[in-house]
Amino acid sequence: MTQRYDKGMQVRRSVLGDAHVDRAEAAKTDADLPFQELITESAWGTVWASDAIPRRERSMLTLALLAATGNFEEIPMHVRAATRTGASRRDIAEAFQHVAIYAGVPKANHALKLAKQVWAELDKEGGEK
Repeated sequence: MTQRYDKGMQVRRSVLGDAHVDRAEAAKTDADLPFQELITESAWGTVWASDAIPRRERSMLTLALLAATGNFEEIPMHVRAATRTGASRRDIAEAFQHVAIYAGVPKANHALKLAKQVWAELDKEGGEK
């Protein structure tokens, strides 16, 4: 693997947690291996590895972009990740308020609903608040 891949895997584990990454790695197949390498190198090894924007803010940007574009499937994963990057529940709710104003209330409402579900799970697990 490349140095960028190795850095990407390190950042990915830091942001998403070992358990999540271990599950994703175990689920890899020959069909999605090139895709997994691409996102590990580009998303995690380049964008997320950059220190130009702190990870807390990067988490909020990511959540806002996912909500604004209607990519709701990844919101729960990134809400969980935000607890590792220092974004508070209020930070996330504020990001979704921006989505409401600039991209639409229904998208923000659905994103907030997903976040609340994750927060309830985290509370049961004894996670961050």
